[in-house]
Amino acid sequence: MDKKMMSIMMPDGSVDEVEIIVSFEFHDTKKEYVVYTKNETDDNGNITIYVAAVKRKEDDKFSLGNIETDEEWTRIKEVLRELAKSDNE
Repeated sequence: MDKKMMSIMMPDGSVDEVEIIVSFEFHDTKKEYVVYTKNETDDNGNITIYVAAVKRKEDDKFSLGNIETDEEWTRIKEVLRELAKSDNE
């Protein structure tokens, strides 16, 4: 299975190469999100994941933004739970 990678420009001007785990859109709000990892592990050996809102720009470019509301987080967590369930089946 091929890994999907993307480059993220950090605030200090450096570039991080990250692996995209999944991207999705909520059709009712038309908001897009991406879940990605830098393949870092925490103290328990779990891989750290990041979630960001995708903000489309012209010329097919985009920027990443923050998740702004608790409602968004709740919906995103539901998607992640469903994905985790389907991976374990």
